[in-house]
Amino acid sequence: MANPIAAWHQEHAYFNRLLALLQREMDVFHAGGSPDYQLMLDIITYLREYGDHSHHPREDEAFRRLLRHCPERALPIARLQQEHRVIAHAGEALREMLESVVADGVVQRAEVEMAAATYLVYYGNHIAREEEDVLPRAAKHLSAEDWQAVKEAAPAVRDPLFGPEPAQRFQELRRRIAA
Repeated sequence: MANPIAAWHQEHAYFNRLLALLQREMDVFHAGGSPDYQLMLDIITYLREYGDHSHHPREDEAFRRLLRHCPERALPIARLQQEHRVIAHAGEALREMLESVVADGVVQRAEVEMAAATYLVYYGNHIAREEEDVLPRAAKHLSAEDWQAVKEAAPAVRDPLFGPEPAQRFQELRRRIAA
């Protein structure tokens, strides 16, 4: 089995790149400019579809298994699990707003800014806490059997953005990231 810690870390690095790109577009939005709304929507769609449905379920299983080895981490791990739900909710709210904007709907700028700020802050801080606290502990304590259960916690899907062949929907986003 490939190194699950390295894979987890790599996905976090990808997600951080997307969050930074989303933040740059939100900076344009905040300044009263016209950001690339379709790009923003593609970022959120990817993070919702791949992050929330493939990455986070595997993390949740790793958290459950880590608690067996480190029961004293129950509260911080419970917070991380709750953050998965907050990130999913905030991401869905932002996705709906961006879909409306792309379809020429009327959405209050303050609402978009609030949803984006919530999403960006939660997601960024969440990744940092996992990198600092959970990944080192998981590397130390989880067994091959634990990692197999983590792998099986979500259906195996190819990464539609960072995989070897990006999905048609994400080709422009991939090009922008490479630039």
